[in-house]
Amino acid sequence: MLTTDFPAGSPCWIDLGSPDPAATAAFYEAVFGWTFQSAGPQAGGYGFLRLGGRTVAAVGPLTEEGARSAWTTYFHAPDAEATAKAVEQAGGTVRVPAFDVMDAGRMAQLTDPQGARFAIWQPGAVTGLDVVSEDGALIWAELHTGDVDAGHAFYRKVFGWRSEDFPAPGMTYKVISPAEGDLRETAFGGIAPVMDDAQPASWTPYFGASDVDGVVARATGAGATVLMGPESVPDVGRLAWLADPVGAPFALIKGEPPKES
Repeated sequence: MLTTDFPAGSPCWIDLGSPDPAATAAFYEAVFGWTFQSAGPQAGGYGFLRLGGRTVAAVGPLTEEGARSAWTTYFHAPDAEATAKAVEQAGGTVRVPAFDVMDAGRMAQLTDPQGARFAIWQPGAVTGLDVVSEDGALIWAELHTGDVDAGHAFYRKVFGWRSEDFPAPGMTYKVISPAEGDLRETAFGGIAPVMDDAQPASWTPYFGASDVDGVVARATGAGATVLMGPESVPDVGRLAWLADPVGAPFALIKGEPPKES
């Protein structure tokens, strides 16, 4: 289960690059009740998405040329430079070298060997998100990739992740955990094949939703597109995949992601 203890290698932050951050923030307010709080005049339009006064995500303008709107998952790295070097040694790419985000922490933007983008966060004054594993908050992080075993091998080299195969119809699904702690109790995400050849390798956040169908209805009413579901998956729960109005995929799930084989 993802917690705000944020052990090394676990997801600790998510943000969304958008061509229109204000409109995107308004969409997620309609869907989850999130409110936008600017990070300040020096932040270039970047700001926090909050639920009940607690930060659940962030949004800002697209900063990389040719970038598509997408959620970025950040993983806790005690030493950003060392982790970025490990990414290169394992065959990945450092798109943006480690740099300070004022006194909040230190980050770098990276790409794995199969093209999935992610980031790392070395905490300073900010450890990570204020809340996870609740309705309207990050509950699971999922990598879709062209080669599940190679994908896991890369992240194992970088973060020391462990995995456990979960029986899923017609696919290999790996439930992933950080290097330390009980394998199942600390599981925070999964690795699965891409849904079709047109889907790029990517990380997708799952948000908790006790009423998946209700959230889907609000999302489509606000301009989202349904990519899959809603549907009930045995031993997993009820889930759906959507794309927001600017094309960024995200997912919903009721209850806990799979932890038992």
